[in-house]
Amino acid sequence: MKKKIVLRLGLTMLFMIGAVGCSNAGVSSDKKEDKAIEIKVKHKLGETSVKKTPKNVVVFDYGVLDSLDKMGVEVKALPKSNVPTYLSKFKDDKYTDVGTLQEPNFEKISELKPDLIVIGGRQAKKYEEFKKIAPTVYMDTDDKDYIGSFKTNMKSLANIFDKNDFVDKELKKIDDNIKFLNEKSKKDGKNSLVIMASDGSLSAYGEASRFGMLHKEFGFQAVDKNIESSGHGQKISFEYIVEKNPEYLFVIDRGAIVGGKTSAKQFLENDLIKSTKAYKNKNIVYLTPDVWYLSSGGFDSTNKMIEQAGSVLK
Repeated sequence: MKKKIVLRLGLTMLFMIGAVGCSNAGVSSDKKEDKAIEIKVKHKLGETSVKKTPKNVVVFDYGVLDSLDKMGVEVKALPKSNVPTYLSKFKDDKYTDVGTLQEPNFEKISELKPDLIVIGGRQAKKYEEFKKIAPTVYMDTDDKDYIGSFKTNMKSLANIFDKNDFVDKELKKIDDNIKFLNEKSKKDGKNSLVIMASDGSLSAYGEASRFGMLHKEFGFQAVDKNIESSGHGQKISFEYIVEKNPEYLFVIDRGAIVGGKTSAKQFLENDLIKSTKAYKNKNIVYLTPDVWYLSSGGFDSTNKMIEQAGSVLK
């Protein structure tokens, strides 16, 4: 009898050991399955391997920051010195400050050990330094194809953060808004000029410029088809504006961003400008500078741009 009891206990122990062994084998297998998935992201500066849904993200492009916020994706760090007003929540101490748009703090970025860094046009020349720290993706909008490049960037973010359905819906809304604006602006038929005022100087921007979406995508007829294509625009005078005599004048106040001494409105509204059709018909539109100059290429910023451009149409 005792022998039978001992034998049964022995078999029970063997069964338990086997069960534990099977359980451990299952845990090991699960760990292999939990290994982070990597995807390839193509961009203008190369191709980057990125972990799917990265958690520790550093962003240097405010348009991308805008979009990630819209998607509900949290970021770890950003340059905080010029954060657009509508993104002021990111000035909070919970977000690490990593320098400025022009001068990144690489030491601070390295300390954060990011899973992903996203940069824009202002940091393009420092791409190689960024990629030494962590996988870096370049996202910027194309002057010749704002909406096309914007969509490409948003779809890349959708793939990285697994937000495809959300991004598709937001892009559809923007397409519908642009279509509606185009119909209104083309029916209106008036010509327009886009200028930037920067503490005493003026520049004009044409169809192939950083603000060319007003003409190419939003449907506003350009008063001058021959404005030279330049990142800083074509230098102009008050007399140029009077000569072209635009029916709509869109103004971006760069001084308001960089700390200029004179506002665009103070500088512009002199006797010469008051002789133009735009002034006489109250069709000078002062565009929100931190949206147009700092954070274009985001979901909210693009919708704000469409709304502001359309505000001039009766």
